[in-house]
Amino acid sequence: MRTSAWPLALLYAGLILYASLYPFTGWRVQGVQAWSWLDAPWPQYWTAFDLYANFLGYVPLGFLMAVAALRLGWRQGVWWLGAGLPMLLSAGIESAQTYLLVRVPSNVDFALNTLGGLVGAALGWLVGRGGALQHWGRWREAWFAPGAHGSLVLLAIWPLALLYPLSVPFGLGQAWEPLAQALAEWWWDTPFIAWLPAPGLPDAPLSPLTEAFCVALSLLAPLLMAYGDMRGWWRRIVFAAVFLAAAWMVGGLSGALTYGPVHAWSWATEPVVAGLVGAALLAALCAPLTRRLCHALMLLCLGVSLSLLNRAPEVPYFAQAIEVWEQGRFIRFHGVSQWLGWLWPYAAIAFGLYAVARPSPRDEGRS
Repeated sequence: MRTSAWPLALLYAGLILYASLYPFTGWRVQGVQAWSWLDAPWPQYWTAFDLYANFLGYVPLGFLMAVAALRLGWRQGVWWLGAGLPMLLSAGIESAQTYLLVRVPSNVDFALNTLGGLVGAALGWLVGRGGALQHWGRWREAWFAPGAHGSLVLLAIWPLALLYPLSVPFGLGQAWEPLAQALAEWWWDTPFIAWLPAPGLPDAPLSPLTEAFCVALSLLAPLLMAYGDMRGWWRRIVFAAVFLAAAWMVGGLSGALTYGPVHAWSWATEPVVAGLVGAALLAALCAPLTRRLCHALMLLCLGVSLSLLNRAPEVPYFAQAIEVWEQGRFIRFHGVSQWLGWLWPYAAIAFGLYAVARPSPRDEGRS
């Protein structure tokens, strides 16, 4: 039996690895053994946030590992995977931090990580014991096509990508400027530097109508991804309503993390609301479409939105908001969400191309 819990667990482990070793600079041998943190004294500097983050950060990993083992029928592997692998991952990370000047390995972090993985595995075992996984399997079979794994994984990652501040709300994939800067650094003093566009006058800001159009396309693309693997037009309508409500709440959470709770909804301007309404109307119109057509329209939405977003200039106060985000408590995690925001649309395009090219099931039509 295939399960989405396994790729989600691997992706989450990768996010933990990124957050724990960020910013990946300052590597050097410091004259101590890689396992010296095992018998080190209590760390001299620590905060309650660090304790909570180390514990809670590993609970989802243990839970996903345990659920993956249960869904694959590995009853005996629930504790080995759910608790053992997070412990091994934490031990490896703490040992790697021994060679990073900006990070301090700690046996307290290791103990909290291991405890978090154990608690997550216990939660996964309880969920399986209570029959929730069976209910989820039956619900998924009723709502989604049998091959709906890649789309579910991408849809689960999408809210995390929205947490990083965006110049256009819900506008993921604005990666051209950082890519051009990186290429300019790599190609400096080489003939390839001439391949990059010469810096010129800044692009004009997006008009309110164009911004609303970008917001609508950015919301419609993941909806169409889900539509392509869903059964029945009425289920698509219900999903669209829940999805758009969740997107609104995630946008508020991102605003609260960026500008403070008082300004959590400062991004919800008239063009953004118009784009949200437009996405809802288009989602209703697309509900009866076939699966292949939904995936094809998703590719079109992503292509147009990426073209517009990557030509949009930085909005006022956006750079200041980025500095606040990067200097706050989430400094270890902002890079993770930023990379997700850059790469999610391109992963969705790869998925869409595969979905359009694969053979259609017999029940592709409307139900």
